[in-house]
Amino acid sequence: METLYHQTNKQIQEVQSYMGHLETSDKQSVHLVENEIQARIDRIFSNLERLEILSSKEPPNKRQNAKLRVDQLKYDVQHLQTALRNFQHRRYAREQQEKQREELLARTFTTNDSDTTIPIDETLQFNESLRNVHHGMDDLIGSGTSILQGLRDQRMTLKSSLQHNHCNVQDAARYHFNILVEVAPAQSSPWMLE
Repeated sequence: METLYHQTNKQIQEVQSYMGHLETSDKQSVHLVENEIQARIDRIFSNLERLEILSSKEPPNKRQNAKLRVDQLKYDVQHLQTALRNFQHRRYAREQQEKQREELLARTFTTNDSDTTIPIDETLQFNESLRNVHHGMDDLIGSGTSILQGLRDQRMTLKSSLQHNHCNVQDAARYHFNILVEVAPAQSSPWMLE
């Protein structure tokens, strides 16, 4: 296990140093460098799988330390894999930008063709329909407002007539009450003729 561990650790260090070639390589050879780094990382992963199996077979007093060392190697190689992917992503984005820039520079701009038409008639009809709907809604709101105002006026008229009728009823009741009050003592007095 120790020899495989040291061999894998040495491979990780070689890949780390080889990563510097990515930045300095030209466009044609960058793919070859990326493929070489990926192949080395794959070999490191296969070594790590064997190291995991071997670390689980270690004696109990060395097993924890062996697993910790293997986990550290895994962590390092995962960082290398992530760094490679980030580089590939940046390279791809840079190539896309260059491609778009070249396409834009190579593009020739011309005046509008005679085939270019703008559907003004359809847009005009749609706009006119919207305007008609808008006026219809305004008319609807106006008639609703006048109906509400008419109902308010009717309420005020009914309210005043009810108050007037209520006053008339009260006045009539008071008048009849006063007559009864005056008539009742007169019926009980002796000077009245029967």
